[in-house]
Amino acid sequence: MLHHRENGRDARRSSRYPFSNRLYAAALLAAAFFSLATLLHASWIPLKAELAQFLIERSWDRALAAGEAPPPWPWADTRPAAVLEVPGRSVRLVVLEGNSGRNLAFGPVFGDGTADGRDMVISGHRDTHFRFLETLQNGERLRISRREGAMEYEVVQADVVDSRTSAMLIDPGQDRVSLVTCYPFDSPDSGGPLRYVVTALPVSPRSFSSG
Repeated sequence: MLHHRENGRDARRSSRYPFSNRLYAAALLAAAFFSLATLLHASWIPLKAELAQFLIERSWDRALAAGEAPPPWPWADTRPAAVLEVPGRSVRLVVLEGNSGRNLAFGPVFGDGTADGRDMVISGHRDTHFRFLETLQNGERLRISRREGAMEYEVVQADVVDSRTSAMLIDPGQDRVSLVTCYPFDSPDSGGPLRYVVTALPVSPRSFSSG
């Protein structure tokens, strides 16, 4: 009788183990799937940003070659408005009209009302297009090209500001470029109140070059 009871316990114990193993395997599979999905999503964001810039730049170049204004995109409320370059870093980005979260996924955007002005505000994502701001130094040159020509600017300062207590004040009479992104650069959270602002001033009095 004892022998039969022990066999019964062994059978019940062995019948529980396959279920536990399957549950453990399912948990491992779910964790692997979640990790893969997270990795693919993280890889897709910079890939989308780079692909969008490639397509936008083609539109910009075709419009300039034809002497026409860049057309708006039918699937996005934006159009190319300028090109931002940092010659010392091989950075070349098409800047878009329309300050919105959707447009920021495609490239840097002009602040509202600054695309055609002298005091320009350009915003970009810290983890894609404006990642280079983290290491941009005073004295480095920027180049802003618009339909009427190009101007060079020199970086003069970088500040961390709190958007809850400080606002970007636009002075229509001042030649200036402000490059803005979220801060800190290595934060895992999107958004937040802090902004990293790089200020650049013209290298020479306002005059456009055609290069």
